[in-house]
Amino acid sequence: MSNKHTILLMEDEEESGEMLANFLELNDYKVLWAKDGKQALTYIEENANDIHLAILDIMVPHHDGKEICSNIRQHPVIYDIPVLFLTARDEEKDEIEGLELGADDYIKKPASLNLVKAHVETQLRRRSPEQSNWIQYGKVYVDLDSKEMYINEELIDLTHTEYTIAEMIFQNPKLVYSRQQILEKISDEEKFVFDRTVDVHVKNLRLKMGGEGKLIKTYRGVGYGFNKEYLHA
Repeated sequence: MSNKHTILLMEDEEESGEMLANFLELNDYKVLWAKDGKQALTYIEENANDIHLAILDIMVPHHDGKEICSNIRQHPVIYDIPVLFLTARDEEKDEIEGLELGADDYIKKPASLNLVKAHVETQLRRRSPEQSNWIQYGKVYVDLDSKEMYINEELIDLTHTEYTIAEMIFQNPKLVYSRQQILEKISDEEKFVFDRTVDVHVKNLRLKMGGEGKLIKTYRGVGYGFNKEYLHA
């Protein structure tokens, strides 16, 4: 019996649907790709016991994403699975309506394949936390596999050293690291590292994170760590 998570994907665009389905399958998911609402309902009827999550495009023929989301929420077996809307529509009222219908997340096209995977894993983490390779705090996603950071669904261009520092802090939000501890961690990345080099890297990291740089706090006399004010935000 397979331990793979099964994803219902409803996407009528041939190229993007095939690309996303193949990408998810390469990442060890089983994908039921429906190209319209009728096919999605068929998959639900025939595979309800196996579906763990749904990714629904809103604008598809026959039954749109909102209808399929409503069907899922009223279904006796899969009523509580995570539902993600993936759509090119960019109107706030559509997003609000989708969330009111019971969608758990809303991803605007175009979105990178890794970002969609991040949203999928974030939702599945609620049921199987130990299987997730992503960290999320508010608008920030950190991909522990590809060593990437996304903010507001945009990839942040970090150096390897900046990412290493970010991963340390985000993976262990209750810890505060001294400059020496950070130096030891990044010394493999740079041949010559000095105490104040850490300050420069953290400053650059915060600048690239923009408003979300507030998540990294300077603990005077100690070092750097996650801003604990935002641990439960």
